[in-house]
Amino acid sequence: MESNRPPIWSSSEDADRRPSRKAPLRLAGFGATFLGVSVVSGVLLAGLALPVAGGIGLTAKSTAEGFEDVPSDFKTPPLTQATQIFDAKGGLIAKVYERDRTVLTADQMSPYMRQAQVDIEDARFYEHGAVDLKGVLRAISKNAESGTASQGASTLTQQYVKNVNVEQAGEDRGAVLEAQRKTLGRKIQELKVAIKLEEELPKEQILTNYLNITFYGNGAYGVEAASQRYFGKSNKDLTVAEAATLAGLVQNPSQYDPKLHPQAAQNRRDTVIDKMLENKHLTADQAKEAKAAPLGLNYKAPQNGCIKAQAGMGFFCDYVRHVVKQDPAFGKSAEERKKFWNTGGLNIYTTLDPDKQAAAQNAVSSNVRVTDSVSAAVSMVEPGTGKILAMAQTRPYGLLEEKNETVVNLNVDAAMGGGNGFQPGSTFKPVIAAAALEAGLPATQEYTSDNKIEYPAMKTCTGTWRNDTRPKTVVPNESPNEKGAYQLKQAMALSVNTYFVLMEKDIGLCAVKQMANKLGITTRASGKPLEEVPSMALGVAEMSPLTMANVYATFAAQGTHCAPLAIDRITTVEGKDVPVPAGHCEKAFSEETARALNTVLNGVTENNGTGAALNLEDNRQIAGKTGTSDRKRAAWFNGYTPQLATAVWLGGPKGGVEMRNITINGKYRTEVFGADGPGAIWRDAMNQALRGTPKQSLPMAVIPDPAPKPDPNATGAPTGPAATAQTTDQPH
Repeated sequence: MESNRPPIWSSSEDADRRPSRKAPLRLAGFGATFLGVSVVSGVLLAGLALPVAGGIGLTAKSTAEGFEDVPSDFKTPPLTQATQIFDAKGGLIAKVYERDRTVLTADQMSPYMRQAQVDIEDARFYEHGAVDLKGVLRAISKNAESGTASQGASTLTQQYVKNVNVEQAGEDRGAVLEAQRKTLGRKIQELKVAIKLEEELPKEQILTNYLNITFYGNGAYGVEAASQRYFGKSNKDLTVAEAATLAGLVQNPSQYDPKLHPQAAQNRRDTVIDKMLENKHLTADQAKEAKAAPLGLNYKAPQNGCIKAQAGMGFFCDYVRHVVKQDPAFGKSAEERKKFWNTGGLNIYTTLDPDKQAAAQNAVSSNVRVTDSVSAAVSMVEPGTGKILAMAQTRPYGLLEEKNETVVNLNVDAAMGGGNGFQPGSTFKPVIAAAALEAGLPATQEYTSDNKIEYPAMKTCTGTWRNDTRPKTVVPNESPNEKGAYQLKQAMALSVNTYFVLMEKDIGLCAVKQMANKLGITTRASGKPLEEVPSMALGVAEMSPLTMANVYATFAAQGTHCAPLAIDRITTVEGKDVPVPAGHCEKAFSEETARALNTVLNGVTENNGTGAALNLEDNRQIAGKTGTSDRKRAAWFNGYTPQLATAVWLGGPKGGVEMRNITINGKYRTEVFGADGPGAIWRDAMNQALRGTPKQSLPMAVIPDPAPKPDPNATGAPTGPAATAQTTDQPH
C-alpha cells in the first residue's frame, strides 16, 4: 500500500507551484497518515485532521464534484463597509456602519503591512498550497510534546475562508457561532474551498482579501479601519513598527489591544518584527529601529452612527437612514433595502445646508432649554425642489433620557423615525383657503357669523357629515370680539375659526381633503387616515413640522408641490453612481391661487395680523400663519420667503404639556401663542439663514380691503371687524 500512496508535496520541488486539480486526493492520502499520527500522539486535532479517503465520504467522485466551483463570495466577498453621509457642501455629517471597514486594493496597502501579516501568520504562504504540510507536521509534533492542541496549522487561505463564512453570518449570532465551530465537517468544507480558491486566485489577491476582511479589535475590520483606529492615518502611510503592531493583533485582538494592554501589544509587535527579520524582510538595522520606536498610538474612538453625527445633525442622519430603508429605489423588498444599507460602502450626498442647519439649531437652542418641559422643532424646505435644508430640535439625539436626549425625530412622521405628530392648529387654514380658491371662490369671499356656531352639515367624498351629537358640537372663535362679516384676507390675519368652517361648508370636505393630498398630506403623522371632518379647519389632525414646511414651500413655489428630498446623489467607495430617487414635483394649484394666498398670508405678518411682530431684520417680504392647538398643547408658526419655507413647532414632546403658566427658557409665560413662542424661533432662524442673501418679492394679487360698514346706531365711527380688530385678544 505504501508504494501506491500519492506523493507528498515537497517545498524543494513544488515551492512555486499551486496545487493541481488532483490535490484533494493526494491530501486525502496524506490525511490517513496525519490522522494516524494524531491518534498515536493522543491528540484529537479536529482543526487539523483531514478525513481518510472514503472513510467519511471524501471519495474521488465526490471530491471532483465538490470542487467544481468556488462561490463568488469567496473570490470577491461583498464586505460590509462604512457609509459616509455628507451635507450639501461636502462636510461629513456622520459615518455609519454595521462593521467599520474600508476596502483597499493591494497597491493602496502598506507593503510593510502585507509582509508583516504573512510573516507572523503564515511565513510559507507563497510556498505552499491551501495546506502547509510542514506546518501540519510541526503542529503535531508541538502538540504531542505539550499534550495540548494549542499549536495550529491553518494557512492564511484557510483563515480567510473561515472569515468569509463569519462575514456572511452578519449579525446573526447563531450563524456566527456555527461559522466558528471547530468540527471536522466544518473544517473539511473550509479546506475544500481553500484548495479550489488557491487554484483560481493569485496569492496576492487572497492576501488582499484577507487583509480587508480580518478583525483587528475595537470595532475595526480590515487594515484601513485598523490604521485609522489606532494611528489616525491611512494604511499606506504606516511605519514598520505600526504595521507590525497591527499584524500582531489578529491572533488575539483583546489580549494584544494596544490601548488596554500596551506592554503586551509592544511585546507582540516585537515578535512580529523578529519574524520579519528572520524571513529576511527587514535588515538588522531596520528591525532594531522599529523595536526601539514607541507604540505611538493616535487612537480614534469608533464614531459609528447618527449618534456621533455633527452637532444637531443626528436626526437628519436618522431620516436619511429611513429613506434608504423605505424607498423602493434602493431595493424591491424591505430585506433588499436593509442589506443595501448594512453592506454600506456608500458616499451619500444630502440636501442638508450646513449654514441653514446651524441657523435652525441656534434658534431652537437659544429659545428653549433642553431641561424645559417643552421642546421645539424646525424644518426648512427649499420651494420648487422639496430639498430639506435643515432639521433641528431642542433635545439632542441620543439614548440618555437623564440628559434629555431622544432618538425620536420630532420633525417627521412616525414611519420616518418620528412620533405621532402635533395638531397644527390654525396653520392648516391656508389649506382650506387654497381649496376654496381652486373651487372658484373669490379672494374677497365674505361670511358673517356669530362668535361661535354649531358645525353645519358638510359634503364628504362619499356622502355627508352631520352634526348628530347632543348637544351639537360648537366651534368658537378665540376672541369674543370676533363676530360679524369677514373677508378672506382679514379672517386669515385674525385667524377667525367660524369663517373657515363656513368656507368648508361651501366647498365641501372632499375638496379640502383632495387639496391636502395634493400638498403632500395623505395621512396624519401617525399614519392613520386623514378624516373628513369639519374640525380639519382648526388643524386637529396631527402633522409633523416637515410636512407643514413642505406645504408652505408649495405656497412659496407658486403652487408647485415637490415631495421632500433628502438625498442628492450616492456613489460607491469606488466612485460609481448609485441610482437615487428623482425629485417629484406636481402642480397642486394655479399661480392665480398662489398669488392670492401670498397676499392673504403676507397680511398675517402685517398691521393687525397675528404674526405682525415677526418682521425680519432686513424687512424682506414674508408670508406665514400662526397656530395653536386645543388647550395650548402645541403652538406653531409656519412661514416663507420665495427661497425658503420654515415650519416651527413648540410643545411637549409627547403632546401632553399645556402651555399656560409655564416657564420656557427661564421666562414665565401666562400663555403661549404662535407668534410669541414658535414665532420668535422662526424669526431667529430665518434671520440667520437668509442673512446676506438677495431679497426676493412674493408674486402678489390685488385684493381690496372691504369698506367699513356704517352702523345706523353709531355716532359716526365705523363698526364691524375692521373697527374691532384692535381690541382682539392675544394672537393665535
